[in-house]
Amino acid sequence: MGWRLPFAEQLRAELGSPRCSRRLSSSPRSRVWRVELPEATVVVKQIVDGPDADERYAREVAALRLAARADMPVVPAVLATDPGERVLVLEHLDHGRPAGDWIVGYAAALARLHAVGRPEDVGVLPRWQGPNQADVESFLRLAGALEVPVASGVSDELHALVNRLDQAPGHALLHGDPCPGNDLHTATGIRFIDFEQASLGSGSMELAYLRIGFPTCWCVTSASEPLLGRAESAYREEWRAVTGHEAQDGLADACAGWLLRGDALVERARRESIDHLARIPHRDWKWGTATARQRLVHRLGVVSQLTADHTSLSGLSGLSSAMRQRMLVRWPALQPVPTQRP
Repeated sequence: MGWRLPFAEQLRAELGSPRCSRRLSSSPRSRVWRVELPEATVVVKQIVDGPDADERYAREVAALRLAARADMPVVPAVLATDPGERVLVLEHLDHGRPAGDWIVGYAAALARLHAVGRPEDVGVLPRWQGPNQADVESFLRLAGALEVPVASGVSDELHALVNRLDQAPGHALLHGDPCPGNDLHTATGIRFIDFEQASLGSGSMELAYLRIGFPTCWCVTSASEPLLGRAESAYREEWRAVTGHEAQDGLADACAGWLLRGDALVERARRESIDHLARIPHRDWKWGTATARQRLVHRLGVVSQLTADHTSLSGLSGLSSAMRQRMLVRWPALQPVPTQRP
């Protein structure tokens, strides 16, 4: 379907009149065009109608303006805005094919993005929201449905985890959906786009994406342990170089938090609707490059290994390992998630 390019008189006076435009692919929540102006090629993005459209637009504008403070660019430049139409005019950047070890540069760029957040930014964006106590109960019910015994103390571990995540310190600028496809690999470095879910919080929550398998994303990837080690080191080194401080070590908690979230098994439009973990014993479904059961088996394996030496999550480690094994026995045709991004 063709859509009218939302380029009002205010934008024409500021940037010139469009010579031609081409609609680009985007999520159902936005419309995006590549537009030729007299002085430059730009990207025009419009947030479409919906109950949270105004909030998503405000988040994106706020996040892009905060990110513009980075010494080394991590986002496209904002050239103009039209709040009435929920329109952003952005610098156009050419995206190249990512390298095989792309997550290393990605992780360093993510650290630079996170590092622009400052204590005085509190209130400019919402605080990151983690799993809640209902997610804990849903996860434990899933263990029961899979006929995996839950050792005493595990429930307390998980409730304590939720509280720790809720109180995790940090004012990092979090992307909110840092997926393959929301990263542009340009000749001058990696830039991030699509900040409609941006928030402030602990950077560990998004560094965890690399290991847990991009939980809010249509495409899941599972990198090798050596590559993950390089990427996580790159993140910490970049954070140290930019901030002068060591990055917080919250990776085990962050990965465990993503495991609990059934909403991270479905696309955004289907979240906050039903208990998706409760569906796992009865049916599987495909989202992007992997099925829900594939995603869950991957996350269980990551968490069982990562928490094995953490006294605060040792019970979860054993439970995750047992749930993973039960799923693989029950559904032996399940394949590992992809190792390469599409």
